[in-house]
Amino acid sequence: MPVRLRRASAVLLTVLAAALIVAALVVPEAIARPKQGAFLPGAFLRFPIEIILFGAVVFALPARWRRPFAVLFGLGVGVLVILKIANAGFRTVLGRKFDPVVDTPLLRDGYNALTETDGKTTATLYVVGAVLGTVLLMAALVLASLRLSRLVTAFPARRALVGLSAVWLALALSGVALFPNAPVASDSAIALLKSTAKQVPLTIRDERQFASAVSHDPYASVPRADLVSGLRGKDVIIGVVESLGHSSLTDPGMSAILNPALDASAARLAAKGFHARTGWLTSSTYGGGSWLAHGSFQSGLWITSQRRYDGMVSGDRLTLTRAFKDAGWQTAGMEPGNTTDWPESGFYGYDQVFDSRNMGYKGPKMGWSRMPDQFVMNKFQKDVYATRTKPLMAEITLTSSHEPWTHVPQMLPWNAIGDGKVYGPQVADAPARSELWADKVKTRAAYARTLAYSVDALTSWAADHGNKNTVLIMFGDHQPMSIITGPQASHDVPVTIIAQDQAVLDRIASWNWTDGLKPGNAPVWRMDEFRDKFFAAYGTTDGVALSPR
Repeated sequence: MPVRLRRASAVLLTVLAAALIVAALVVPEAIARPKQGAFLPGAFLRFPIEIILFGAVVFALPARWRRPFAVLFGLGVGVLVILKIANAGFRTVLGRKFDPVVDTPLLRDGYNALTETDGKTTATLYVVGAVLGTVLLMAALVLASLRLSRLVTAFPARRALVGLSAVWLALALSGVALFPNAPVASDSAIALLKSTAKQVPLTIRDERQFASAVSHDPYASVPRADLVSGLRGKDVIIGVVESLGHSSLTDPGMSAILNPALDASAARLAAKGFHARTGWLTSSTYGGGSWLAHGSFQSGLWITSQRRYDGMVSGDRLTLTRAFKDAGWQTAGMEPGNTTDWPESGFYGYDQVFDSRNMGYKGPKMGWSRMPDQFVMNKFQKDVYATRTKPLMAEITLTSSHEPWTHVPQMLPWNAIGDGKVYGPQVADAPARSELWADKVKTRAAYARTLAYSVDALTSWAADHGNKNTVLIMFGDHQPMSIITGPQASHDVPVTIIAQDQAVLDRIASWNWTDGLKPGNAPVWRMDEFRDKFFAAYGTTDGVALSPR
């Protein structure tokens, strides 16, 4: 190879190495927040101080330590890039940053969810691609760091480092930024490293405090019959509507679809003598992790991670279902999203659990959802509610409004549902997720329509089969992911209590909830407050109302 070409190739490789390191250091951490200017090309046109610090350390080190340091630096930059990608993904799906202490198990759950929506082959290909991409990224960054470390000895490094430092300082003092939240003088990698390092001990401390809360239940010693005495003889049904959140009720495009459905449901219930009051709960999760919200609602603990959930179910914390069971109620769970055994059912206190394997559904899948909500309600009516031998406490998880919202079931006459094969024609024109999600307006509309369907299925069952002893509690588990809500959305979800017996609602008059199925300006509580407030409202001891401890 001619000398000139060899020199040109060397210069090109050096420029590419520098560009790769700089891009890795300044790649926006908040990729999922374009409205804040994070995902714009100009965000990459920045000058990271970390590259100057790298050169200074290499220059100061003895020659024998430069190569090992360059390798460690390249690996460290690779870890920071992976952390930024994880943060971007978690912000998009769960509305928060990745926490390395407690969030690793959620990666497995993400794979399982992708398997359900896109198939095991596609999910496996994503995993393989991620692993190969990580290996290639790490290798490229190490090689780039090694090349730049050799550059330090080939130039008048001292003067170059002083000049670059002066330029960076001038840019920092001037505050020059081509786009919002993207100053040209960047120290974002160091800032991310510092914030992550600070978060680790904070998370560890919070987990210790949580472990203490698990073992100190203020209602553990109260007789179970006293905790729910105000509902003696009532059938209490908890209906959890997947992803029913604040945005669906307040965003003009989505509320235009959901609110008329809520109004129609309210009118249908009122015609059968039902009354309703609705408030707000702040969910412990966002975009996914429904079981965390279920745990918070049932246990009175703030379940924000898989570690907390595991700690909860391994103890003897009193749940709403367990309280009713111990007080003499028959208990049942309808979990159509479950495809394997659910050991936690014993912790919650279920006598009987129906899941996707034993509901007898023979129809098509509806996206992630194994079966339409109306089929689940029909199964519940036939095999649980109509056959109960004593007062019933049940939780029903409705999954038709689970992402990807490509399948929007339609209500059918109850006597036409059968084994679900009748739903076959309803999936014929369902778009692929990639096609639907390419249009945010259509995606939000589809999401809102699935919510309307879920609410319709639940309230239609109550109107058709409920009676003076029916108490229906309907709540959303969490907000949907940011493709629906936009960035930094509220974590609030609606919660409603529905009953014919006005005395049931009189007991929660002090909660100041709004009449009807829409929460309006009702107060907002954290989801873990509900259990204790519920026991205080519906419990008595020695004839005196309970009070939260």
